[in-house]
Amino acid sequence: MLTALRRSLASKSWLVDLPLIALAWWAAFWLRFNLGLPHPYFEHAVQTTSIALSCMALGLALARVPRQSWRYVSLSDLRQLAGGVALGAVLTTAVVMGLRIEGFPRSVFLISAPLVLVLLAGARAAWRTLVEQAHTRAQAQPGAAPPQPLLIVGTLEEADQALRTLKGVAGWRVAGVVSPHTPDQGRTLQGVHVLGAPDELARIAAAHHVGTVLLASAPGAPLRREIMLRWAGAGLNLLTLPTADELLRPGAAPAPREVRLEDLLGRAPVQLDDAGLSALLRGQTVLVTGAGGSIGAELCRQVARFGPARLVCVDVSEYATYALEQDLRRSHPALPAAYYTASVREPDRLRALMRAHRPGVVLHAAAYKHVPLMEAHNEIEALRTNVLGTLHAARAAGEAGAARFVLVSTDKAVNPTSVMGASKRLAEQVVQAVALEHPGTQVVSVRFGNVLGSSGSVVPLFRAQIEQGGPVTVTHPEIVRYFMTIPEAAQLVLQAGLMGRSGQIFVLDMGEPVKIADLARLLIRLSGKAEQDVPIAFTGLRPGEKLYEELLADDETTEPTPHPKLRVAKVPGAAADAAVVITAWIDSLGAAPGAAAVREGLRRRVPEYRPQPGES
Repeated sequence: MLTALRRSLASKSWLVDLPLIALAWWAAFWLRFNLGLPHPYFEHAVQTTSIALSCMALGLALARVPRQSWRYVSLSDLRQLAGGVALGAVLTTAVVMGLRIEGFPRSVFLISAPLVLVLLAGARAAWRTLVEQAHTRAQAQPGAAPPQPLLIVGTLEEADQALRTLKGVAGWRVAGVVSPHTPDQGRTLQGVHVLGAPDELARIAAAHHVGTVLLASAPGAPLRREIMLRWAGAGLNLLTLPTADELLRPGAAPAPREVRLEDLLGRAPVQLDDAGLSALLRGQTVLVTGAGGSIGAELCRQVARFGPARLVCVDVSEYATYALEQDLRRSHPALPAAYYTASVREPDRLRALMRAHRPGVVLHAAAYKHVPLMEAHNEIEALRTNVLGTLHAARAAGEAGAARFVLVSTDKAVNPTSVMGASKRLAEQVVQAVALEHPGTQVVSVRFGNVLGSSGSVVPLFRAQIEQGGPVTVTHPEIVRYFMTIPEAAQLVLQAGLMGRSGQIFVLDMGEPVKIADLARLLIRLSGKAEQDVPIAFTGLRPGEKLYEELLADDETTEPTPHPKLRVAKVPGAAADAAVVITAWIDSLGAAPGAAAVREGLRRRVPEYRPQPGES
């Protein structure tokens, strides 16, 4: 405390504050006596000025007021200033009254304190105003590009935050605010007028010759989604402010950026238990299957941040493994890593890898995920990779003494209508059985929906179709899907792996579903084209495809966890012999079973499986 006090007393702000405190003290006397100061009270003022200065300075120093930055003074700084003035006033009153000066006017104490607060606060506000005006003039120097006008769309609270952010960003001039709240119309905010409502956006933009709109609405707000779907690529340039996790990246700046596809989701940044994940992963060997896929590769990148002793990457694709190796070598050159082209369908190979590296954590992302492809001609491949491959990986992890095994599952395992979905539900059952076989390994599953931009998702397909001039093919006008970004999915998988107990199935908070047709329209507009140039064609639901996805089966409920985006599904546990029974059935199917045999077996083993009418 003494160090802080010495630093406060050494502040250069005293060069302004002390004269203002003395001025306020004398002004209190003058006001008390109607701008005249009779002789006895003049002596009182002279006698006590040094006391007032010392006591007020001590009060301000104890409140750490001199350490404030005048350039960025805020309401919280003014509250701190008021506390320091109040403390100084109390000290001044106590000392002067202790001197028992005869006839001293006590009302001076009551008058001087507000005067000190007004003068000191005014000095700080004036300094901030002058600096900001100087900054604005510097931007407007001859030769400098004139600032571009923009409109801010959002509530007054959201617009206020955006205005504060834009004050430190060159090149922009706020022409007005567009608020969804009717009572806000006609008001001003930081000197900027509220010009109207969002449904008047086109008129307001034209009237003020503005072509850029900054979306200040919170992630996930209906207003943000409405403006994006209506105006992206439709004559207005849409910007948004960087999210919190974007600002944490090296070299990030608070400058507005163009809206991106993931902004449609409005996903708030994931709050990770970094300390817990660091304790789980740092110094550990971590093995990731399906490491070359979209989720697997992101899992590898996320794990690399926590300093594992070794990262073992396993994928059946040679090119995907090579691409991942090059990526990790660039981003984490000191990372100890091993890369294997191996299939999870080969149990002996998996056991050899696990024995060689003895991983403490195994993240199993290897799977076939494409619903229509697995629905016709490839049913047995889905079973052998998604079910037996999962069983082999989980058992090998348990036999090698891994502390944790995490299965990346899917919402398509819920009330499945596809072979792929039913195979992932069986995968959840076999890992629950492995949890009983290897109680020393914490075995958990994590369900989530579609991942925006992952390989095999609609986004790469739509982009390719747009480049070719269309049409963009959507199966149904009302089909909806849950989406999350690749980093968010990977982070939540890690978080679930940290907190899960063996046999649990985690369900991720997927937010609000998105219409695939809306996604297609936004992609078309973000590419700089119009729907007249790139039409959307509705082709009908494909084999095994639902109109909407679910995260829970009809007889399932969830329980909360300490993490707001993770819940535990209350599902029946698997029988102890489930893995043996399921393996025997898949082996009995042979090399080329008929689709009917596969589906009939799935009906018996996954009671909630309901293939679409017409499928045999």
